[in-house]
Amino acid sequence: MNPYQAVLFDLGDTLVDFEPLDTRELFRISAQRSYDHLLSAGAKLPDFESFFRSQYRGLRWSYLWAKLRRKEFNSIHLLRRLCRKINHPLDEQGLYELAWLWYSPLCDYASVEAGLTEALDRLQKGGVRMGIVSNTFVPGKILDRHLKEVGLLDYFPVRVYSSEVGFRKPNRRIFELALQQLDVRPEQSLFVGDLLKTDMVGARRVGMTTVLKSPFAGSRPNPLAHHTIRAMSELPAIVLGNQTN
Repeated sequence: MNPYQAVLFDLGDTLVDFEPLDTRELFRISAQRSYDHLLSAGAKLPDFESFFRSQYRGLRWSYLWAKLRRKEFNSIHLLRRLCRKINHPLDEQGLYELAWLWYSPLCDYASVEAGLTEALDRLQKGGVRMGIVSNTFVPGKILDRHLKEVGLLDYFPVRVYSSEVGFRKPNRRIFELALQQLDVRPEQSLFVGDLLKTDMVGARRVGMTTVLKSPFAGSRPNPLAHHTIRAMSELPAIVLGNQTN
């Protein structure tokens, strides 16, 4: 029998790696794509700079307010409010297509590390259940679309996004919800992430074994992580023990 029955993963910089970004400039690209799309659809909009500044301020304020309240927000609500403001109603499909336009520039800076799918295949073959727990204000449908594009979606039948449930790591409830959906106990499970204060602290609170993904980790162990890996190819040996072949 495997030492562990399930593995939960963080998303950003754990399963999908992102290059260092100038967030304001990336947001400008996102805003331009959305602006052009709305204009082509006949929406009445201010000049681009006014549109950009208004949306950037709105997103930053929502993010800061969410951090202060320790609750998550969902950016789909900001887009719905934008469409009401410019009197350009969209149905749900149109709204999510607009959300994808905002998100899609980030895909150009995203990559999946070599050996990841092989490691996930080994875990899946070993009978390990897998899921994702991610802090994000991006709508879940948009993240699922990105995961599908990079060939990872089918590995994770359970995906718990803070934008959908309203609370963030290290809140224990977001971990408990994922464990409940996987039907496993915390002591049967590992959590793999790249951040100490959210991933490692939150997972330890519920009694999970923690695995810190740190490509530049030194030889000294971190007290918050039971294990440290430099690459995902190292994970099956931890999860499956001597059943990795």
